[in-house]
Amino acid sequence: MRSAVPDLPVAPARTRALVLFLILAAILVGIVSIAVGPAHIPVASLYGALAGRGDPIVRDILLQLRLPRAALALLIGAMLGAGGAALQGYLRNPLAEPGVLGVSGMASLGAVFAIYWRLAEAHAWLLPVCAILGAVAALVPLLLLAARSESPLTLILSGVALATLSGAGISLALNLAPNPFAAMEITTWLLGSLEDRSARDVWIALPCIAIGLGLILWDGRSLDALTLGEDGAKALGADLRRVRLRLLAGIAIGVGGAVAVSGAIGFVGLIIPHLVRPLTDRSPSAVLVPAALAGAVLLGLADLAVRLIPTPAPLKLGVLTAFLGVPVFIHHLLRERRLW
Repeated sequence: MRSAVPDLPVAPARTRALVLFLILAAILVGIVSIAVGPAHIPVASLYGALAGRGDPIVRDILLQLRLPRAALALLIGAMLGAGGAALQGYLRNPLAEPGVLGVSGMASLGAVFAIYWRLAEAHAWLLPVCAILGAVAALVPLLLLAARSESPLTLILSGVALATLSGAGISLALNLAPNPFAAMEITTWLLGSLEDRSARDVWIALPCIAIGLGLILWDGRSLDALTLGEDGAKALGADLRRVRLRLLAGIAIGVGGAVAVSGAIGFVGLIIPHLVRPLTDRSPSAVLVPAALAGAVLLGLADLAVRLIPTPAPLKLGVLTAFLGVPVFIHHLLRERRLW
């Protein structure tokens, strides 16, 4: 039976122009990311490597290091941006982002579990698998805790509980680390980075992010209906329980796959929707695609920055995004006047 939720209107010219601009910006950032690295490689050599000619060392650097890193920055940024926009639309809370539901924290806890018990050393795939399982496992308590209520407040409080649980588990692992090197490895992973990632990591993250984005974009009309309130959305035929299930599954799978290869990268999902929303008609569905593209651009630029900013030790991507996100978070927190 066809849903009674009305079809989405045709995107206005301004939104279409924004999407086109962001697509071109993402392509440009990807190209620059491929060209920039510790080793200076002439553009002609990079082009020859892409064409299958030239120095095999240059080809290995391009295909095994720079291209996967650029692709992951764009993919992970897109997932985090769209995830933040979807959560802000569903929860109607300008401070919502994937971390608010505890998904990022549970994914990090799963990865820390693999590092602590040395599963990652037994097989390279076990680290991302544990991170994805941790994110998916966040769905179960969320659905159980929120099963009796359609209120977004229930999901927010459930996410706070999960985030607290994951933080406690990570702290316990650090406290009981068998040696300083294990604690250092866990801490380094939690800082978030795309350094030394390979094509294998791309193939781990790509299907998870594709599924996650697909599930999030599925419910654009329902997110628009929710702007009328839950009763209004139900009157228009939106099945809020199914919307919630698809949204939570999309966030868990997509963010789990992202965290699995990048570590903890926060605040992208918070920053991006606020940057692109004024450039659209402000409806949740109109923000989703621009937020995904802008997230890709932002994380790509942030990854370029960590390579170009001179520091005594390599700057971690998660640290830089936190510094970018905290002022935005505080700004909107001070503007928020409602009690949740």
